[in-house]
Amino acid sequence: MASTISEWKARDGLAVGKGATIQEFVAVAGTKQLEIDVSPWGEGHLKVDGREIAHVSDAKGRREAFRELKKMAEQYVEGKPMSRDSKTKSSRIPVAKAKLLEGKRGLIVGIANENSIAWGCAKAFRAFGCELAATYLNEKAKKYVAPLAEELEAPIVMPLDVAVPGQMEAVFERIAKEWGQIDFLVHSIAFAPKDALQGRVVDVTRDGFLATMDVSCWTFLRMAHLAEPLMRKGGTLFTMTYYGSQMVVKNYNIMGVAKAALESAVRYLAAELGPKGIRVHAISPGPLATRAASGIPEFDALLDKAKAKAPARSLVSIEDVGVATAFLAHDAARLITGETLYIDGGYHIID
Repeated sequence: MASTISEWKARDGLAVGKGATIQEFVAVAGTKQLEIDVSPWGEGHLKVDGREIAHVSDAKGRREAFRELKKMAEQYVEGKPMSRDSKTKSSRIPVAKAKLLEGKRGLIVGIANENSIAWGCAKAFRAFGCELAATYLNEKAKKYVAPLAEELEAPIVMPLDVAVPGQMEAVFERIAKEWGQIDFLVHSIAFAPKDALQGRVVDVTRDGFLATMDVSCWTFLRMAHLAEPLMRKGGTLFTMTYYGSQMVVKNYNIMGVAKAALESAVRYLAAELGPKGIRVHAISPGPLATRAASGIPEFDALLDKAKAKAPARSLVSIEDVGVATAFLAHDAARLITGETLYIDGGYHIID
């Protein structure tokens, strides 16, 4: 690229200054639109035309994160390799000022790569002091998940394909043997066969319906069953859902039916497990550019619509989802249960 970067300006309509949380800044370089978002705890992202190309997670604060990302934007525009100041440690895990969840242990299911919602959750839990167990789908996925598990310093990393008999039980048996208990579980997996997902709901085959419900809903019930005896002092169960469970979203199809069942399951589990101090939540992020979302036709149009209509005028990030999920695992949230928590910039309230 030979273009120069225009002056960075705060995005219109978003709060700036001491009272703000995430701040966003925009600039242009030729035909490219550049975006930087930064948080008070020193995490930030650099995007070009909506695609993330760099991030920092361990700067001392908002200003240092912005300075680092601004420098990397300049390097990108000049066609140079992007690098950070040597004084800043390179790490994917953000640095939290307070280890609010120190001493807690949990299982994260569903990390596929660094764009996964499960990875956003894992980063937040680890930053707040948790010890984590993680799973990967199969040997092909392991090469992507293993480096992330290493960043998490996870002592338990195991394969988990819910379609393989015994693998789910083996994970919980290992946790029981090495830890003896667990404080939280993040279930972030879903699946529908391509013909079921892309076809009409009214045309779905029995096999397609059962496969979708099995992975997307029943596995959460089964994991809750396995986690229950390990939550002797209470705990929190999380699963991931989407707005398409409540409203008809174009191209979401049979997955919307599965997510509706999943949200209902959350309420029943919350009622049944509440007396044991176990809380249950469905987390409903706005649309995110994850690998799973790539199977939904016209997904880019859905992203554009969400960004334009959400009151916050911003797309959610996996970090936004992670921090909110981690909060619900804190004792301060002990009387919040059975909820579907929307993390979507308010999109779900707009007609």
